[in-house]
Amino acid sequence: MSNDRSLTKAEVGAIVDRMRACVVGIGHTNFGRWLDRSLASLSQEAARQALEDAGLGPADVGMVAFGNAGQGAIEGQHSIRGVLALRELGLGRVPIVNVDNACAGASTAFHVACAWVEAGMADVVLAVGAEKMVTPDKERAFAMLGGSWDVSDVAGTLARLRAMGEGVVFPPEEDGPPDRSPFMDVYAGFARFHMKTFGSTRAQLAAIAAKNHAHSQHNPLAHYRRPFTREEVLAGRPVVYPFTVPMCSPVSDGAAAAVIVSEKRVAQLGRARAVRIRAALLASGDARRPPENVREHVCHLLAKRAYEAAGIGPEDVSFAEVHDATAFGEIVQAENLGFCAFGDGGVIAERGETSIGGRIPINPSGGLESRGHPVGATGLAQIHELVTQLRGEAGARQVAGANVGVAENGGGLVGIEEGAASIIVLSR
Repeated sequence: MSNDRSLTKAEVGAIVDRMRACVVGIGHTNFGRWLDRSLASLSQEAARQALEDAGLGPADVGMVAFGNAGQGAIEGQHSIRGVLALRELGLGRVPIVNVDNACAGASTAFHVACAWVEAGMADVVLAVGAEKMVTPDKERAFAMLGGSWDVSDVAGTLARLRAMGEGVVFPPEEDGPPDRSPFMDVYAGFARFHMKTFGSTRAQLAAIAAKNHAHSQHNPLAHYRRPFTREEVLAGRPVVYPFTVPMCSPVSDGAAAAVIVSEKRVAQLGRARAVRIRAALLASGDARRPPENVREHVCHLLAKRAYEAAGIGPEDVSFAEVHDATAFGEIVQAENLGFCAFGDGGVIAERGETSIGGRIPINPSGGLESRGHPVGATGLAQIHELVTQLRGEAGARQVAGANVGVAENGGGLVGIEEGAASIIVLSR
């Protein structure tokens, strides 16, 4: 999407009228390092949980959308991944659509599932996202990430990212070792640009990371459940300036799933724990220039359209789950989602506004930094948290009065923004 065209009233009405689908079941494995588990075992666990939560069985499913990013690079399984991962589930001969959209793969599977339901092609659709990233072969794990940008112009991409941060001075020893995920350099370029343009600080990044680790100690499914102080975050091992290890998402294994049903089917099942899908929009990044055009960011433009489609504004959102592969991700997405002015994403976090109990809690699950980031599962893990919160079932991390939740998920890199962007709005 390359323009900021608002939706017409007719378009808004059409989307609102069409979005009758609901989420009635969710599943989520523990995220972590599971060397002894297969992609299939993780996928089936999450799928079974979601179906059981919905009060349905495999025979009720009319279609499956399966998100995965890495098994081609890591295991050589380039095709029919969902067919193989779910073949023991008892689904029979239902269609399974395999989706790879980098870190936005699970969200894209959710979008595909919604489209099938909205089009009347199935009354019950299962969306599953799964990833097996932990492997003794570190090069293979990095290879899956290295394919999520323009492989024909890696040198040019890195040069553009370095140029974005020119002028930010830091000690050489804080740039970390070279054996890191290439996407840490992507986020570092963005973060340095924000620091020199808006004055954001490492202390703000530390506040975000400490907040998310504090949230995750109450999430039994999270990869990390240890709280960190801001000082501990700043003292962590350098990754690439300005990030330390506690500011970055870990390499994780895991799966998540959701059952999406039509209005007719939700009426049959009962609405007590059903969560309404208010908007689900997907867009591709564009080659916007220069980086100073922050209001042209694909996630900001898409968020505006999602709010219009849902008939709400950012002030109506109770909480959000955002794509924070590093702590900087929360800064930029808080701004893109309209929760603060551009440049103030770190400021509101440092003031405590994005903590549970604050004005706009962000990542009550712990986010990617702490809940974990099994790439192909992350978008549906966000949906799991939104549904759990909207049902009032989040326990010690429950957001009081949660009525509307937003999930922002991005995948890959094109130019200087996400290659794929997803905004999903759910409500009670």
